[in-house]
Amino acid sequence: MKITGIKTFVAQFGNRPRALLKVETDEGIYGWGEAYSTGPDLSVEPIADYIFEMIKGDDPRRIEYIMLKLHQQFRFPPGGVGLSAISAVDHALWDISGKAAGVPVYMLLGGSVRDRVRVYHGIGGRTGRELSDRAHQLYEDWGFTAFKTGPYVLNPDADRWGRVCTAAADYFSDIRKHTPEDWEFAFDPHAKIFEPIRALQLANALAQYDPYFYEEPLRPEHIPAWSKLRSQMQVPLATGESLYTRFEFLNLITAQGADIIQPDICICGGLLEMRKIAAIAEAHYVTIAPHNPMGPLATAVNVHFAAATPNFKILEYILPTDSAWSNWVDEPYLPKEGYLELRDRPGLGVEVNEDAISDNDYTHWQRTCPIKPDGSTGYI
Repeated sequence: MKITGIKTFVAQFGNRPRALLKVETDEGIYGWGEAYSTGPDLSVEPIADYIFEMIKGDDPRRIEYIMLKLHQQFRFPPGGVGLSAISAVDHALWDISGKAAGVPVYMLLGGSVRDRVRVYHGIGGRTGRELSDRAHQLYEDWGFTAFKTGPYVLNPDADRWGRVCTAAADYFSDIRKHTPEDWEFAFDPHAKIFEPIRALQLANALAQYDPYFYEEPLRPEHIPAWSKLRSQMQVPLATGESLYTRFEFLNLITAQGADIIQPDICICGGLLEMRKIAAIAEAHYVTIAPHNPMGPLATAVNVHFAAATPNFKILEYILPTDSAWSNWVDEPYLPKEGYLELRDRPGLGVEVNEDAISDNDYTHWQRTCPIKPDGSTGYI
């Protein structure tokens, strides 16, 4: 079997674009992958075309060989934009390999260690009661018992920090008053906090209400700050969505900078790389809660990773937001009692509807940073 082509599609996901890749072979078997939306999303196609010239004619089942070859021929670390395209190619190669062997991808990874995959959903509300009402609706509709929200009731770029922390604690207290004791709530400061001491102050304010985890309060660049913060905290510290490859995660994990890591399978290097990251984490007693604010194809790849990974914890998940989303694939993974169930279908277990994404207009999307009272910019 030989790789004969790579096609790129930019599909619309709500108000955001998503780049999907289709890898084709001379035996008519093809596979699909999803690239992370780092922006500019239109950069994925020329990079995918560049990658094709490196791997055309190769056997797509030689995934380790192809990934090694790509990294070696790029020579310099490819960064977020390059790794998002590489990750999507990796997904497609696994999809092809599973289809060729007639088994689900998780069987190629050593088989499943669990029967279903727990998921959590992002949620918001102006008050704790409002958020709780939405959580109850998600429970009634889909069985969710785990959620993630932001801790900021007041403006963290403008209000006094002590008030920001107190308001966050009151918000969490209100959530706890109106939800069952066994439901989990994680908090994501979204890497907006520049001073580590402020991250600790916010963590201390939330600690008495037992957060599921405290996600990425700091920027990822300075690992010693993460080590110190974790050593002082009384709640689980999670991070990793902004890190790439096993080497960056090795630095974080060996420095004891996190209890839970959150690599994104659409940008860290793909499923093969994610497995290597997971092995490093397992040897250090660190669990994995993959970052997954993505579409149904990315979720499918994550399901196979989670199925075969012993130290998997929980998966971030977004429900269909419109009919176009659900039409991307024939049978998107949908939660039942707060879990995604494994399938016995070959490959990734979903089939992309090419017609649904072929005529999708490109939607420009970019993150916009906040402006502080003094006119300077802040982190998103």
